[in-house]
Amino acid sequence: MRSGHFIESYDKLVDLTDNPVKMAWSWILVLVLALAPLVLDSFWTSICATVLITAIGIIGLNLLVGTTGQISLGHSGFLAVGAYATAILTMDYQVPGIIAILLSGFIAAFFGLIVGIPSLRLKGLYLAITTMAFAIIINHMILNAEDITRGSEGFIIDPLQVFGFNFDSDASIYYLALVVLVLTVLGALNLMRSHIGRAWVGIRDHDIAAKVMGINLTTYKLLAFMVSAFFAGIAGSILAFQLQYINVDNFSLLLGIEALSMIIVGGLGSISGSIVGVIFIIFLNELVRITTGIFADDGGTMSLYIHEMKGLLYGVVIVLFLRFEPDGIMGKWRDIKNYWSNWPFHH
Repeated sequence: MRSGHFIESYDKLVDLTDNPVKMAWSWILVLVLALAPLVLDSFWTSICATVLITAIGIIGLNLLVGTTGQISLGHSGFLAVGAYATAILTMDYQVPGIIAILLSGFIAAFFGLIVGIPSLRLKGLYLAITTMAFAIIINHMILNAEDITRGSEGFIIDPLQVFGFNFDSDASIYYLALVVLVLTVLGALNLMRSHIGRAWVGIRDHDIAAKVMGINLTTYKLLAFMVSAFFAGIAGSILAFQLQYINVDNFSLLLGIEALSMIIVGGLGSISGSIVGVIFIIFLNELVRITTGIFADDGGTMSLYIHEMKGLLYGVVIVLFLRFEPDGIMGKWRDIKNYWSNWPFHH
């Protein structure tokens, strides 16, 4: 039994994990996810694909909010930039899908830089309002730039093609999202254990002390915005290929609040917490949808208020977790592990 955590060298300090059991369970989880579409029907495969796509973007948001301490409510804007960039590149300029996905991530990162520059001197509520304003501006740009974005009519997108293979089924999109998510997790973990991740944590904990220690606040804050936006752009790109039709309504401000609730529920600053939070919120949405459908009257009156119910639900979930479990689900899991590791001496 592991009775403590002792690090004897710098190599061990920067390892992805020093626990072979954790590594083994991680590979088992990847294997289970790879086999999931073989036993799930089309509906649940689509839901799971949405979970994987959303997790890619939420990991980026958690790097910005949970790791660097920069509150953002404008993540839906970066998601929209990635989705529309992919639509324009593939449909208007015939750019290959895989290249379009990468370019969409970089385009979203550029917008992250634009948002980050005026946000350098802002904190807390002021920063949150600034990022929310960005999402509003992006939605207005999409609606008004009809020659480029098709405006309110929306954008129809052809399925992704790679070497002649069409990603036009729920299972194929699922596997694409799974591969990208695994790469995203590895990339985020490696960033966290590098000097960049340590600088982000220093800025979050005490930016003045970090500056005194030689950390360039401007550089690392802008980098956090760009990396977060890059992951969101990638997620938006894959989402566009999944939906094959995008509209400005897909990227409402409620999406930004939903994203923030996911990282609060899962655990701020935790990669695994990001994924757990996505699973919790998305399946909670499905539970609300199913419950609404069951109790809706003949005229469907109750179903008309589903968006209001979702907003109320997010608020209640955030308040409850901040009040009773501020470290999120992963924080609770960490407490349980510590309890059993230290039992019977745990207080």
